[in-house]
Amino acid sequence: MTKTAVLSDIHGNLPALIAVVADAEARGCARFLNLGDILSGPLWPAETAEWLMARNWPTIAGNHERQVLTLPAERMNASDAFTRAALGPEALAWMAALPETLTLDGMFLCHGTPASDVTPLTDTLEGDTLRVASEAELAERLAGQGAALVLCGHTHVPRLLALADGRRVLNPGSVGLQAYDDDHPRPYTVENGDPLARYAVIDGPEISLRAVAYDHLAAARKAEAEGRPDWATGLATGRMAR
Repeated sequence: MTKTAVLSDIHGNLPALIAVVADAEARGCARFLNLGDILSGPLWPAETAEWLMARNWPTIAGNHERQVLTLPAERMNASDAFTRAALGPEALAWMAALPETLTLDGMFLCHGTPASDVTPLTDTLEGDTLRVASEAELAERLAGQGAALVLCGHTHVPRLLALADGRRVLNPGSVGLQAYDDDHPRPYTVENGDPLARYAVIDGPEISLRAVAYDHLAAARKAEAEGRPDWATGLATGRMAR
């Protein structure tokens, strides 16, 4: 199989995306897969869409693609509202054409779980933080999905997990945002603890998780300028302000 880079949760962070792609190409990756949550955030959604549309990678939609396209303005969060206002007809049409899931070379691609774009696959919400999912939880969430390798995103936390039957689940982490607060289904916080951009490399049976430096302070300044100090802190430090 072609050496493949797996990306997810770019969230409009174009400098992080460019750095990840350069790192992957330097490692011999000739194929790129994109697992959704591509543009939403106070950064560079239109520029990121233009950059990606020119490359035509296999790409699926995440929950933020669905939200940007379908939610009324009064129900959108600030990140989705910023993104919707920034995108032109071509980018919106590209987003609308993305599939929710994809099967490719024996791999199954989803954003959350096979059945839901907002339910984590590799993690479970416990209290106000995420913990790694148990094998029983993985098996339940993958019921009916027999692919040897399942690729997912959504949580922004890199994971490579295995089931007893030999199936593996890969979450490459987030290219664009290493800490955030969420309120679905209840308030919780994710923190990777540093600002490095995450992705994964599939090289035959070998899978590696990668972390790449980029100009994260430029991204933090952009978020600050757009009135999002929460994103600015997450981008600069990989942690949320207390």
